[in-house]
Formats: sequence, C-alpha cells, structure tokens
Amino acid sequence: MRRLWAPWRLEWIKESSQGVKDCFLCDMLNDSPENERENLLLYRGEAAFLVMNRYPYTNGHLMVAPKRHLRDMMQLDAKEWAEIGLLTQVGLEALKNTISPQGFNLGWNLGRLSGAGLEDHLHQHIVPRWDGDTNFMPVVGQTRVISQDLWECYDLVKKEIDSLRIPSEPGGA
Repeated sequence: MRRLWAPWRLEWIKESSQGVKDCFLCDMLNDSPENERENLLLYRGEAAFLVMNRYPYTNGHLMVAPKRHLRDMMQLDAKEWAEIGLLTQVGLEALKNTISPQGFNLGWNLGRLSGAGLEDHLHQHIVPRWDGDTNFMPVVGQTRVISQDLWECYDLVKKEIDSLRIPSEPGGA
C-alpha cells in the first residue's frame, strides 16, 4: 500500500486535541505587519481581512473575517458586512487571475457541529474548485491532495491582490 505523507496536518491535529485557547485570527491581526507572509495575511481592511488558510481544503483556500472577535453573525455591523462582501470579491478575482479555478464554494461553518475548526471568530471560506478535484483520496484515504506549495500560492495571490484597486470604502470607486 502506498502512503501519502501530509505532516503539516499533524500541527492542526495536535492543536485541536489540546484545545488551543488563542484565536489564530486575532493573533495574526495583532502580530507585526512584517509577519504578514508568515501569517498568510493577504489584506487588512478597516473592518475585515483576507487570509490564506494554512490547512486548505484545496489549493488557494482563503478566509474572510471581521477584525472584531465575534461568534454570532447577528453582531456584525453594516460596515463589517460590506467589507466582508468586498474582500470576498477581491479574493475571488485574485484566485481567478492566478490559479484559474472552474468554480468556488463559499460558506460559513457556524458551530462545531457544522464543521467549524474555529467557532469563536466568524469567518467565511472561499474554496476554489476544479473538475475532478474530489477523488477517492478524501473518502478512502482521508487525505487531501494539494497540488501547489502553500507559500508559492500565497505569493501569487498576494501579488495579484496588491495590484488590484481596492476601494477604501465598500461600494466606492
């Protein structure tokens, strides 16, 4: 039997089983801007931010989150909703222009039973999809095959986002 090694998953498994109490999203926002690449932080807005998922479902898996540490969607204000929408569009455009997915899944996992790995800080997933990307590996091998190095993908998407004209106010030009 062949084995596909995914040692990067062990870090997430250990953190999950130890019940890590810190919020990695808040930690990256509070970290120095010099560590944005290390934190996979792609863009900081006024009310929300865009980050690459360190443990992706597929290549280019992004997350959009409010800066405020919120668990309940009903607590999001209009500015946060608007900026989350804007950064979702930015993420979609950057991924289309860099890795050319054939589709996307967008979604929020609210609560542990829905699959939320981090249930205390709201975040929306942007998951690029390609024809045939769901094969036997996740079902039989419980392993995801990611075709591109995480840091290579980050650098491509970050360069594209930096080149986009992102309005300072959602809805603005």
